[in-house]
Amino acid sequence: MDEHTLFSKALGLANPWKVVDLKFSKDEGRLDLWIDFEKGAKFPCPDCSQGEAQPVHDTRDRTWRHLNFFQYETYLHARVPRVRCSECGVKQVSVPWSRPGSGFTLLFELLVLSLCREMSVAAVAQLTGTEANRIWRVLDHYVERARMGVDISGLRKLGMDEFSKRKGHVYMTSFSDLETSRVLFVAEGRRKGVVEDFIEDLEVRGVAPSKIKVICCDMWNPFLNGINKDLSQAKVVFDRFHVMKKINLAVETVRRQEQSNNAYLKKTRYIWLKNPKNLTPTQHAKLASLQNLDLKTARAYQLKLSLARFWTIKDPNLAERYLKRWYFWATHSRLGPIIKVAKTIKRYWDGVVAYHVYPVTNGVVEGLNSKIKTAMKRAYGFKDSRYLKTIVYLVVGKLKFDYPH
Repeated sequence: MDEHTLFSKALGLANPWKVVDLKFSKDEGRLDLWIDFEKGAKFPCPDCSQGEAQPVHDTRDRTWRHLNFFQYETYLHARVPRVRCSECGVKQVSVPWSRPGSGFTLLFELLVLSLCREMSVAAVAQLTGTEANRIWRVLDHYVERARMGVDISGLRKLGMDEFSKRKGHVYMTSFSDLETSRVLFVAEGRRKGVVEDFIEDLEVRGVAPSKIKVICCDMWNPFLNGINKDLSQAKVVFDRFHVMKKINLAVETVRRQEQSNNAYLKKTRYIWLKNPKNLTPTQHAKLASLQNLDLKTARAYQLKLSLARFWTIKDPNLAERYLKRWYFWATHSRLGPIIKVAKTIKRYWDGVVAYHVYPVTNGVVEGLNSKIKTAMKRAYGFKDSRYLKTIVYLVVGKLKFDYPH
C-alpha cells in the first residue's frame, strides 16, 4: 500500500475522491495533502439532488485545516468541482470531509466543539493555532443548529429573569423552561421588547406561544407590559424570592436609619437578614437580646417573618386572607420602608397570591444564572453579544449535538 492510498483510507475517502499528492515539512511543522477526483467523474446537484449526475462544469481550489498529524499542522487541498443543473444553475459540489462554507474539516470542527465545552474560546484558539473569530463561527453554527433542533413543544411553565452582561447596568434577559431546567432563549436588554423577541423565536421553532400557561418573573414593569401584550393568556406568578428580597431590603433600611441612634444595632445586619434556622448560637443569643428592646428593627423583622409564613400556607383562600391581615398590620406599622413594600405587594396582588394556585419559583432560573456567570468567563475579551449568547446556549441549553462524522 503506497502512502497516497494509506492517507486516502485514513481520511475515509471514497470513490471518486483520493489523495494524489502530499508534502511534509518538518521545519515548517506542516503536512499538506492534495485530494482530487477521478477523471470523468460526475456529481449530482447539491441543492436538488435530482436527476442524473452531471459532468464537471469547472473547479475552484480550496484549502481546509484538518486535525494535526502528530504535532504537525495538517491541511487538505482540493479542486472542488461545480456542476450545471438544469433547475438550479451552476452549483458547487459538497465535499464529504467538510461542510459548505467552512475552512475546517468536519473532524477539526468536532475537536473545536468538544474543547469549547470545557475551555474558553481564547484557550482553544491558542491550543489549535487558529483565530478566535473562526472558532466562534464554528461554535455559532453547531450551537444554533442544535438549539433549533430541541423539542420544546411541551413548554408550559416559563421563567424570566435578567442577568448582568457587564458593569454599568448592561443586562440580558433569559427565558427558561422551568420543568426541564433549560435556557430556551436569550434576549438583549431587559426592555418590553424582549418578550416579542422570544415570541418570534418560538414561532420560528414552530411552537405556539398560547401553550404557555404560567410565567414566573419579578415585578419589573417592562416585562409585565410585554407579557400583557404578547402572552396575555398566561398566568403571571411573582417569584417569592424577589418579594422576600424587597422585605429584606426594607428591614435593612429600617436598621440603618435606627442604628444612628442605637449602637447596639451596629454590625448586626446579617442577624436580621438570615433565615432563623441558619443563625449560629451566638447570633441567636444576640437576636434574643435585641428583641427584648423596643426597636423599630425588631418590629420590621417580625413583619418579615410573618410574610415568610404566607408562602407556607397550602390553601389558596386561607393564604389570601392571611396576606390581607399582614397588609393591614404592615401599613399600620409606622415603618416607612415596610409600608412601601406592603403597597408594592398590594399593587401586584394577583401575581403574589397566584403562587398558591401555581406554586412555581424562579429558583431554577437563579441556578441557571449562576452557571451563566461562570460561562461568561469563557467569552472574556469578546464584546459581541452573539458570542455571549452562543456560550450561554452551549453551557445551559442542554443541547444535543449532531456531531460531524
